[in-house]
Amino acid sequence: MDGWLGDSFAVDTRNRAELRLVLYAGNIEAELQRTQVVPILLARDPVLREALQNANYASISQVLIQLQGEVGSAAIELLDTTGRVVAATDRNRLGVMRATDPLFVDSRRANDTIFSVQPRDSGGYGFFYGRALRSAGQVLGVVTVEVDLAKFERSWAGLADAVALLDSEGRIILATEPRWRGRTEAEALALRAPPTAIERALQYTADLAGRGPDAFVSNAAVLRSETRVRHRGWRLISFTTYDGVREKVNGVLALVIMGFALLLAMVFYMLSRRAWSLSARFEQESVELRQLNLRLQREIAAREKAQQDLTVAEQTLAQSSKLAVLGEMSAAVSHELNQPLAAMKTYLAGARLLMNRRRSEEALVSVQRIDDLIDRMGAITRQLKSFARKGGDAFQPLDLRDCVTEALTMMEPRLRERRVLVVRTLPKDPVRVMGDRLRLEQVIINLMRNAVDATRGVNAPQIDLILTQGDTVTLTIRDNGTGIAAIDKVFEPFYTSKKPGEGVGLGLAISSGIVADHGGRLTARNVPEGGAAFDIALPVLEPAGEGAA
Repeated sequence: MDGWLGDSFAVDTRNRAELRLVLYAGNIEAELQRTQVVPILLARDPVLREALQNANYASISQVLIQLQGEVGSAAIELLDTTGRVVAATDRNRLGVMRATDPLFVDSRRANDTIFSVQPRDSGGYGFFYGRALRSAGQVLGVVTVEVDLAKFERSWAGLADAVALLDSEGRIILATEPRWRGRTEAEALALRAPPTAIERALQYTADLAGRGPDAFVSNAAVLRSETRVRHRGWRLISFTTYDGVREKVNGVLALVIMGFALLLAMVFYMLSRRAWSLSARFEQESVELRQLNLRLQREIAAREKAQQDLTVAEQTLAQSSKLAVLGEMSAAVSHELNQPLAAMKTYLAGARLLMNRRRSEEALVSVQRIDDLIDRMGAITRQLKSFARKGGDAFQPLDLRDCVTEALTMMEPRLRERRVLVVRTLPKDPVRVMGDRLRLEQVIINLMRNAVDATRGVNAPQIDLILTQGDTVTLTIRDNGTGIAAIDKVFEPFYTSKKPGEGVGLGLAISSGIVADHGGRLTARNVPEGGAAFDIALPVLEPAGEGAA
């Protein structure tokens, strides 16, 4: 009976060890498979390709840092064709040459993802995926992604079992015992085995009905378990001690000797049946909870992706809205440029005639006028360039009156074409706010465009611009058009009262978001005497002296 109890508890200990080992192997396989996709996606990223082609790596490291936080990899590096690190999640690695690194050399030669295990100077091993970025068959660079397998080694360190991961050559590359790394299993087990260890282990296991141990670790007999890792022939082994087996056997034997064997057997049987029933129920509940958790994770991932796609779409549509305004203005601006060009041609002809007649001083006057016309054309093109460029996120103090004046300058050709009367009511003193000038001008221009469209068909179209300052800075843009029918839906995306082809219903939604980013609020209302009004309320920028007081 002693032997039977010893074997049973030993088998139970071995089964638990093998179950844990299968779980560890599954975690390693999942981490490798998840990280293997990252270099494939990065190799197709147009941003990285463009950076390598233009040698512009200013923002690439930040992009890699953000990606590292999302995928959970240990490190990501981007190398150019010379093997120099041009972007990395660890900025201390920038400029490091890896031209002779086997991972870099093999990645350039191969058309597939390369996996490499490399020893670290600080000890242990690093696990890397590498893939070349190509364009038209030419290698632009190489991206490397480090797999964070060290986290599993750290989690194993808190267990009583000794765990080691071996590669296809039998070399230990991860282990709970740091001295085992880089050695074979036999070399690792021989490190701390004094001559008395065998005797002590044999004496200990002889008490367990003659069942011999699998190996000896730190002078203790252990059970050895092994499982395969589905990656390049790797194997995962563990060594589990016999702690508790002898104590359990002695306890049961003591109960048998005391004469309670039958009673305890019946109680044990009943408790076992109940435990089995509870275990089966708990197992079923656990399976259902895991399935529910997986569904929730998939739903959360889908929602996060949809939110990211929506954010990108909003940013793209905001820029498209600005470019649409720019396209509408192109015809009017070309007219503005044609006038200076025609005048320049006349002045050039006059200057040539005066030079032929040796009247150089009068010719210089014509040249000066040509220079003034060039400055005027430059001012027009600078306005277009600044408006077409995406606004930055760097806020700075500005006078809101300047934004109104610049917006009217940009809208002047369209206002003149539609013969709209604009009445401005601006304070004499500066109206200071903190904001992005280009984005605020975009909001004002968008509201004025809507006001011009709303006055279509009105006999005397008019737009009032009223700027006031109190507790807040308020800019009111009012028209005498037809008003807004569904005013409660005016700021909803894709809602528009225009005909198909004239608008997609995103201008007011984007404008409302820009004003909200500035800490303000955009509201709409219908005017009793006819027309509609939009109010832009922004926080007042107090002078530095008042804020300090």
